[in-house]
Amino acid sequence: MAVRPVQVNIKALDPEAVGRFWARALGWNAYHPGVTTYVGPAGGPVWPDPVFVGIDVVPVPEPGTPTKNRVHLDLATTSEAHRTELVERVRALGATPVDVGQGSVPWTVLADVEGNEFCVLEPRDVYRDTGPIAAIVVDCADPRAMARFWGEVLDWTLHEVADDRAVWRSAQGTGPYLEFLRTPDTKTVPDRVHLDLLPRPGDDKEAEVARLRALGATDLDLGQGDVPWTCLADPEDHEFCVLAPS
Repeated sequence: MAVRPVQVNIKALDPEAVGRFWARALGWNAYHPGVTTYVGPAGGPVWPDPVFVGIDVVPVPEPGTPTKNRVHLDLATTSEAHRTELVERVRALGATPVDVGQGSVPWTVLADVEGNEFCVLEPRDVYRDTGPIAAIVVDCADPRAMARFWGEVLDWTLHEVADDRAVWRSAQGTGPYLEFLRTPDTKTVPDRVHLDLLPRPGDDKEAEVARLRALGATDLDLGQGDVPWTCLADPEDHEFCVLAPS
């Protein structure tokens, strides 16, 4: 048994605006299957996408705080010209430069229309075949501990584990990487951005949730009420949801 990331969940005051931003930034489409706005590859909604990790933007009544998100997206570029074009394009869509203490770096740190940070990376060979999202990046205190927990949780392949980061990618070697990076930050507010995970076809969701609890995940009450998904937190209190197959 195992689960895989199928979407990045973003809470938003205006989910249509945030979804529209990300669809145009990634060259994907925004779909409206219900109260949320789902952003995925063009050609019609396919869920779960067999290659890419989508974005699901959900409405919430509260605005975000000035606190830096613990989860962000790194966007891939194929050349310096592409990087320049992408930065100009997302800024025209409403992205703004932000300073998260990055100093002088070759990538560009920006925030979307509701202040969610993301990076436009310089060209890197490792991300040449990921699609528009190079990596989903999670801040953490102990990448080795995260590797132990998430290595048991996911059906993705662990590519690297060190004191400063742990890195996964799908077993098929497609789509974005998932990277847990060591940072000095600690959680002070509920996560505005988190991962949504899906069991393998044929696996029982409740049995999978019980397995994750046994690994160290804890139940999380976000006021979600009676819903078909389960909200949990990992040992460093990163929020995530286990979705029901549909």
